[in-house]
Amino acid sequence: MKQDKTTPELVAGLLAGEQLSLARLITLVEGATDEVPEIMRGIYPHTGRAHCIGVTGPPGAGKSTLVDQLISLIRVGGRTVGVVAVDPTSPFSHGAVLGDRIRMQRHYLDSGVFIRSMATRGSHGGLPRTAKGVIKLLDAYGVDFVIVETVGVGQAELDIMRRSDTTVVVLMPGTGDTVQAMKAGILEIADIFVVNKADLNGTEQIVVDLQSMLEMSPDDLTWKVPVVKTQANEGDGVDLLFAEIGQHRQALTESGGLGDRRQVQRRDEILESIQTRIQGRLLGLVERDDEFAAIMARVESGELDPYSAVEQVFTSQTLLQRCLADDEAQA
Repeated sequence: MKQDKTTPELVAGLLAGEQLSLARLITLVEGATDEVPEIMRGIYPHTGRAHCIGVTGPPGAGKSTLVDQLISLIRVGGRTVGVVAVDPTSPFSHGAVLGDRIRMQRHYLDSGVFIRSMATRGSHGGLPRTAKGVIKLLDAYGVDFVIVETVGVGQAELDIMRRSDTTVVVLMPGTGDTVQAMKAGILEIADIFVVNKADLNGTEQIVVDLQSMLEMSPDDLTWKVPVVKTQANEGDGVDLLFAEIGQHRQALTESGGLGDRRQVQRRDEILESIQTRIQGRLLGLVERDDEFAAIMARVESGELDPYSAVEQVFTSQTLLQRCLADDEAQA
């Protein structure tokens, strides 16, 4: 019986362009397994080439259809693409509910396209925590573009801005989306606005509203956010959108903005990784340390307020030292 490949063998396979190795590594990263640090160390020197396009917007705006059309345009030029389609989590299977891959099934047999659905798994920021690792895997695999489609736009769902090089916000007429865009701060995260389903009444009004709001936004000398009208189901306007993505990439490269964005992404990544690890240590300490468990019990009973509890934890050198020592012992 053939044994499973080791992590280094899978990484080598991914770098050699083996799609099966890519799929298995994505599964390990999604599961937040112990192999993740080793995987990331192996692929990190090979990342940074792919241009990441984030596509976000409210449910029903036609994001998946738009992404499907973008895939076709990318492939016309012989370029390759990886797609991360984020769907709501099923309360039963904990997997992706909508299954965006179904709407992109015409690309299944195309070796230049890799599509993976991911569930939000409780994330309130529009992207699961493990999405950044999957993006890196696709990048190291060698695709020219990575498209990340999020579950939707809300006041907290700004993660896509911190993960992508170009953020495309998709809206549609007749839903009051311009008001929601202002409330959610979407004007600040969009590099390109798309008004999809442009055959519906109210299209011109939403375009005018967006353009008016953009005129009041702080000037960016390197990029003027465009508003593109599309009918994704017919393919209309998608070529213009793809051209704007290319122009935005060029503007970022020439101004040095692309390097700045990726520097911020790396900074956010290390802070998130530290936060996740510390949180895991402290939660483990609740189960293994009597002093920490006693503090938690007092908070839960209402005897001690959370702020005072935090002060006790961080002023107790012995407690923090035990946390570190316990973590090392567990490793």
